Amino acid sequence: MTDLVATFTNTQFLITAVIFIGTFATIFTLAGPMLEGDRLSSRMKTMAQERARLRAKQREMMELHGRGRLRQTTSKGFMKEVVDQLNLAAMFDVEEIRAKMRMAGLRGQRPIIAYLFFRLAMPIIMFFGALFYLYVINDLPYSVLFKLLISVIAAYVGYYVPNIFIENLVQRRQKSIKRAFPDSLDLLLICVEAGMSIEAAFHKVANEIGSQSIEMAEEMALTTAELSYLPERRQAYENLARRTNLEGVHAVATSLIQAERYGTPLAQSLRVMAQENRDMRMADAEKKAAALPPKLTVPMIAFFLPVLFVVILGPAAIKVMEM
Repeated sequence: MTDLVATFTNTQFLITAVIFIGTFATIFTLAGPMLEGDRLSSRMKTMAQERARLRAKQREMMELHGRGRLRQTTSKGFMKEVVDQLNLAAMFDVEEIRAKMRMAGLRGQRPIIAYLFFRLAMPIIMFFGALFYLYVINDLPYSVLFKLLISVIAAYVGYYVPNIFIENLVQRRQKSIKRAFPDSLDLLLICVEAGMSIEAAFHKVANEIGSQSIEMAEEMALTTAELSYLPERRQAYENLARRTNLEGVHAVATSLIQAERYGTPLAQSLRVMAQENRDMRMADAEKKAAALPPKLTVPMIAFFLPVLFVVILGPAAIKVMEM
């Protein structure tokens, strides 16, 4: 035991041990990366698998809410057979219809087939429905020519019913996106300033903003997917602006494209765009508030003033009647 202690306390032994440990650490540091080999391909494969898992998870979330699926299957039923037999696609601008469907949150071939079918079917349904009402349900004492004219007008209205339905969907979707877009930009700004890439930032915002607006979460998730596989990010930003068709989103997309092309600071652009969109949202709210008094004029005249007259003049009228 005394010899062992003397050996470890020997100056020459300590110097030799330090030199040995330093030499071994140097060799291990230099040779370690060579022994590990090239791990780039395995890391890229892992990233691709993670991206696919996130996309599948996002699709499941959208299907769980039952609104705005990212992709829908192709219709192969009766409507598609009618559309193909009558060649309705050649009668309408399919590209314009597809753009409208995307703005309404309807993607895939099925909504287009349904739209073309109902553009043909609704006039017929409205025409015979009007005839059935005028002759069976309520046999009005009108001439045959007048009833036929009413049925033709009903058919003409039925031709535009699909357009009205799609326009309502577009306006409802744009309203939801417009309300949630400033908050989405704030979240995107926080993610970018935290050091996240633009793809990761869009994906994070898509997960967080879903509780406020499913439509906004869907657009962010779709933009994340397009940023991953499109050859240029500019196309993904332009597609986002084209799908939403909102002035604020167009401005943000242009800002992101310029930041991508010229290397301008992205955080500063997002901060300015977020403030502008918040001001636009406040201006819209003030505009609606300013338009409220004229809208309340007719209801007040029709419902409030008669009640006030009854309350004020009622006792006097009762006394006059008693006299």
